[in-house]
Amino acid sequence: MTDFDPHMVLLILAAAVVTYLTRIGGYILITKMTRIPPRVEAALNAVPAAVLTTLVAPAFFIGGWDTKVAMAAALVVGLRFSPTFMLIAGWIVVMVWRHLAGV
Repeated sequence: MTDFDPHMVLLILAAAVVTYLTRIGGYILITKMTRIPPRVEAALNAVPAAVLTTLVAPAFFIGGWDTKVAMAAALVVGLRFSPTFMLIAGWIVVMVWRHLAGV
């Protein structure tokens, strides 16, 4: 693990440059537009839901029953209260479930 691999350093630097260019490229492209087309606006409006889905879905399907029940409780609380209460509800459900299950 102490060997220095210049190819790995170059690969990491190349990945950093490409990541930077894709992020700054989108910003430059949007700022150059005088009017955002409706399809682009619809796609940008869908991004938060897509990101949330990519974060929540794997945890729901891979996690145990404690995770599933906590997510369901957080969903129910989140429909009525603020995100802070939603987070607290999910956390409480997981902690109680794990305490009762002895995990």
